[in-house]
Amino acid sequence: MDETIGWELYRSFLGVLHEGSLSGAARALGLTQPTVGRHVAALEQALGQALFTRSHAGLLPTEAARAMQASAEAMASQAAALQRVARGFGEIRGAVRVSASEVVAVERLPPVLAALRRAHPGLEIELVPSNRLQDLVQREADVAVRMAAPQQEVLVATRVADMALGLFAHQDYLARHGRPATVDELRGHALIGFDVETPFLREARRSFPFWTRERFALRCDSDLAQLALIRAGAGIGACQVGVAGPGLVRVLPEAFELRLPAWVVMHGDLRASARCRVVYDALVAALRAG
Repeated sequence: MDETIGWELYRSFLGVLHEGSLSGAARALGLTQPTVGRHVAALEQALGQALFTRSHAGLLPTEAARAMQASAEAMASQAAALQRVARGFGEIRGAVRVSASEVVAVERLPPVLAALRRAHPGLEIELVPSNRLQDLVQREADVAVRMAAPQQEVLVATRVADMALGLFAHQDYLARHGRPATVDELRGHALIGFDVETPFLREARRSFPFWTRERFALRCDSDLAQLALIRAGAGIGACQVGVAGPGLVRVLPEAFELRLPAWVVMHGDLRASARCRVVYDALVAALRAG
């Protein structure tokens, strides 16, 4: 296959594939119908494959065209991403995709992002609350808040703070059931914890052997759902000290504290992007301030 095939040929190919006709593709792409036709013919010649057959319903894709579809759509997605990056350099305008854990995204970042939008109305924020690490090298996100230091050399990172985890219960729950004075007294309480054990939880349990799945009266793998259960007075569970909020009382602080180092991370290529840099700097400042 000729490696010099231009993106414009694949773009027209995708247009016909999606619209089912040269005229429909031309309208969608803002091109003339003869131009789209020339692009498709040139691509077929370069590949040595027929990509469409004519029918009363329009242009039907061949098996070769269907086989190419996923790769061509991936190219279109990458081209759109490149365009967004190019538009964003030098001006604070356009989309920035921010990834953070569920709790950080919901409990810590909204005021920061709201302030950013007030200061930069042209900025668009795509917030991804997920405990799965988004791949910054593959640009699943532009900026991320992580609880682990990045390993890839192409990423830039700033350590912002240690986020402490403790055991908490709502004051109403403690009024009904009493406050445990020792770890052993936790046996008489409704504990809120995980359902599926992860490598992180296995490592944490080395220091806190009493925190096991079998002892939980309520099990859930969503940190946000666990926090909601604690706030509802359902029992005693772990949450970040900085987001516990009114009504929650810390339990057994001397027996349970886990400190998570927090980092703000982005791809090194985005340092020159004004919109990504302003988001990165705002997250660093806010999370350092607590």
